[in-house]
Amino acid sequence: MPLRVHVDVVSAEELIYSGETEFAVFPGEAGELGIYPRHTPLLTRVKPGTVRLKIPDRDDFELIYVSGGVLEVQPTLITLLSDTAIRAHDLDEAKSIEAKQRAEEALKNRTTDANYASAEAELAQAVAQLHAIKKLRKRPGS
Repeated sequence: MPLRVHVDVVSAEELIYSGETEFAVFPGEAGELGIYPRHTPLLTRVKPGTVRLKIPDRDDFELIYVSGGVLEVQPTLITLLSDTAIRAHDLDEAKSIEAKQRAEEALKNRTTDANYASAEAELAQAVAQLHAIKKLRKRPGS
């Protein structure tokens, strides 16, 4: 029987995923983090992007968009706390494109550094959502 680790992905509103995985990939601030069972304890931030979970007895990965957050890894438990977490198949492409366009416009018309930082954050989230949608479409059978 292959090794497995329990994963909880939690948003501010609800528990998005709770179950076992054979392997998980998270969007770390310095690059993707691949986590296997029995990983060394780790506490780090994640950036907006796609979480990929290899669910036992399934060929494809479970994809979850996160807006960023905090990742805690223990040898038998992985917990990701995020303000926003959405299963990739629930993402709305039209809303993501609209949010990206609004953020790009705000970057062009910035009036303060605070507006610029907020627009940059919104742009990063919209781009990450669009990447999650793109990954979902590349799956066989999608």
